[in-house]
Amino acid sequence: MATIHISEAEAARDFAGLMARVRAGAEIVIEKAASPAVVLRVATEPRGRLLSESIALAKKHAQELGYEPRMDPEFAADLKEIIDSRRPWNPPAWE
Repeated sequence: MATIHISEAEAARDFAGLMARVRAGAEIVIEKAASPAVVLRVATEPRGRLLSESIALAKKHAQELGYEPRMDPEFAADLKEIIDSRRPWNPPAWE
């Protein structure tokens, strides 16, 4: 991966071009007064845990404990109230 050093002024003139280079694999270091200020690179997407992995972890944990954990009755009631009061999410158009 190439690292490209440019000034803030250069970055401002052709930001779309910078983004194209980043998407192609380059790392861009934007400098202010010859000191690195910002680094642009492709973001790595954090990997979430699959539901099947979560279930497997819960089963393993229960086996290690020797019993299956149970939810506190007050917490279970609060959680049920939250679930029962859910409404569809209607995000603003800009999201």
